[in-house]
Amino acid sequence: MKKTPFATLEQVQQIVKEIPTPFHLYDEAGIRANAKAVKEAFAWNPGFREYFAVKANPNPFILKILKECGFGVDCSSMTELMLAQALGFSGEEIMFSSNDTPAEEFVYANELGAIINLDDYTHVSFLKETLGDIPKTMSCRFNPGGVVTVSNGIMDNPGDAKYGMTPEQIEKAYVELGEMGAENFGIHAFLVSNTVTNDYYPMLARQLFTLVVDLAKKTGRHFTFINLSGGVGIPYRPDQTPNDIYAIGEGVRAAYEEILVPAGLGDIAIYTEMGRFIMGPYGALVTKAIHEKHTYKEYIGVDACAVDLMRPAMYGAYHEITVLGKEDAPYDQTYDITGSLCENNDKFAIDRKLPKIEMGDYLYIHDTGAHGYSMGYNYNGRLKSAEVLLCEDGSYKLIRRAETPKDYFATLDCFDILDNMNYNLPKQV
Repeated sequence: MKKTPFATLEQVQQIVKEIPTPFHLYDEAGIRANAKAVKEAFAWNPGFREYFAVKANPNPFILKILKECGFGVDCSSMTELMLAQALGFSGEEIMFSSNDTPAEEFVYANELGAIINLDDYTHVSFLKETLGDIPKTMSCRFNPGGVVTVSNGIMDNPGDAKYGMTPEQIEKAYVELGEMGAENFGIHAFLVSNTVTNDYYPMLARQLFTLVVDLAKKTGRHFTFINLSGGVGIPYRPDQTPNDIYAIGEGVRAAYEEILVPAGLGDIAIYTEMGRFIMGPYGALVTKAIHEKHTYKEYIGVDACAVDLMRPAMYGAYHEITVLGKEDAPYDQTYDITGSLCENNDKFAIDRKLPKIEMGDYLYIHDTGAHGYSMGYNYNGRLKSAEVLLCEDGSYKLIRRAETPKDYFATLDCFDILDNMNYNLPKQV
């Protein structure tokens, strides 16, 4: 089984006449269709809202598309809040979920009217000291501790995570926030990353629903939303079965009706923050083969590197690769696909079976729509690539230009050396 690219070789050949590789390419039609499916899956809950995790893909054009789809944004820093405001998000369309948070970021989030989601019990008093008046709506992040396993064996260790409050701490937080003037409350939890199972959200929902029923009784606080956060993943490997968002939504609905409704809490809104599920499959890194090396292994060097997609280097993460135009050719060659960084882990694939690759071939690296471009960096002085939107009508649009040397040196403006800098690069051959 192989993955099918959302762009053809002919489309890429047209794009590269204007925009050289490497670049991240996004599928507008796929994004909109997936956003529609998410909304339909949770339409049973009148207050449902998806808060797209800006950290997954902070491109303004992408965020505008998601805003048109009725989504909010989940921000975790000052600059993400600034971006949200610039794009017209306001008030409770913004969730601010941060940790180890500077005071000025709480102040700015409050000025925007964002929902502030506190990561730690000590932040309750810190927020009071910082703002003076506590917002009327407050959220707290829950960490149950221990180890969480979902049905297909995916496991994570909340007890070893730096995020969230213990059950005892979160109860105290709600009591104290209410005494400080908060009137409406929410709860948030993120336990497991990138699950490829329909069971995770319903499992988490049952845990949070039960906890909220107990907290409402103990504290007398009015809960208005439960944020299931992220964790719903995508099948990076072609042999994995994709999540069924409709089955996930139905599983959460069943838990809602079983636990919250009988407790008189049937008016609680469900929120999600599915950055990876929303965007992951609808982005690809397009790169060109520029070198081949024959030593103890067979290597193909491409013009992208870990600067453009660091997940394989950082995590050993798998990303499917298609050699455009050779989708039906025999996969009878074994390659390491490498970038140009002075690090041996700068590899997009290791011992990967692929068709025979010739210099100039275009490689399409799948599933880079989330945590792809956004995790980039500038090691070795390498510059981040462009981002391109493949529009619904088949045309394309440059939505972020590639970095230039002038961008790289811009923060060195206190040095005289910049006056003598030649920023012009040779044209791509």
